[in-house]
Amino acid sequence: MNDTLDLFGDDGAGGAGGDAPAAPLPAPSDTASAADPAAGAPPRKKPAGKVVAPWTPDAALVALGQRLPPNLHFGTSSWSYPGWHGLVYDGQYSESLLSRKGLRACGQHPLLRAAGIDRGFYGPIPLTDYMQYAAQVPEGFRFLVKAPASVCDAWLRGPDGAGRLPNAAFLNPEIAIRDCIVPATGGLGLHCGPLLFQLSPLAGVGDDGPAFLARLDAFLAALPPLDPTLTPHACYAVEIRDPALLTPRYIRLLRDRGVRFCLAARDRLPPVARQAAAQALMDDGAPGPLVLRWMLREGRSYAMAEKAYGPFDKIVEPDPETRDAIADVVARTLRTGQPAYVIVSNNAEGCAPLSIVRLAEAIADRL
Repeated sequence: MNDTLDLFGDDGAGGAGGDAPAAPLPAPSDTASAADPAAGAPPRKKPAGKVVAPWTPDAALVALGQRLPPNLHFGTSSWSYPGWHGLVYDGQYSESLLSRKGLRACGQHPLLRAAGIDRGFYGPIPLTDYMQYAAQVPEGFRFLVKAPASVCDAWLRGPDGAGRLPNAAFLNPEIAIRDCIVPATGGLGLHCGPLLFQLSPLAGVGDDGPAFLARLDAFLAALPPLDPTLTPHACYAVEIRDPALLTPRYIRLLRDRGVRFCLAARDRLPPVARQAAAQALMDDGAPGPLVLRWMLREGRSYAMAEKAYGPFDKIVEPDPETRDAIADVVARTLRTGQPAYVIVSNNAEGCAPLSIVRLAEAIADRL
């Protein structure tokens, strides 16, 4: 096997998509599809208070949830979106209240069995906050936790996001243990799912591929084993943003360390169908959990999506090709009996809860 060859090929899907000019965004449709449970009159407003009421789903959505196996954990990338009234929440609430109290309503949605804790990337989260998250969700609900940028970003960045200085703490296992692993596992317990090291674009640090992989290997080797008694559903996962490093050698490194490859549908990376080839290589002879995040469509930046898709209450730009590719790899994982953690962002199509409904339909049809 040629370790210097990009595992996913070198045509237009290999990471230049983020730099390519994007087609104009379509205007949001005023016509709700059959998959959009929010169709109809807007929900009544509720005064800001200390409780977030859950939205009451219709019978069709409840039945869809019952068709899915319990080891399929759909989740949204954060949950503090007022635009989700009539989709997840019964009423309009502030972002602040939803951030603190919205998880209980998320846990009552027929399809939502996970959530991505994005705030962990921006700084350490106290143990007590993790405990409060865990207290709001039902049995079987899992969290994907993002490790802080202090260990996941090779650069100290300026206000414009550009790397200014090398980050001396990059891939420092002691900081990862102190600021992420210990509080997350201790606070979430049975609700702890993947602990994700989302590595920001390396911008030069990864030019020497073998040296970077050796550094990553040393980091992963220094992480403590996860306690199967405390966190039986937890696993380590790595998401990388540099397509040139997505090689068989990288996949074998993760497999040898017992760390999962996080598939990411976004602007800088190859399509999910190609990333699924890496998943198959990792699982050859020993399948494991699927960790997948649907973040952006090809050719769309985060800033573009945020501007065009808000307030995130409808699907603005459907992406059926990515949806079908995700459904294929999820169904394949579920057939092996392994869990699948699928985290969806509003920036994928415009509204994460509605994207999950359509994705759930596609997966159910494949099982």
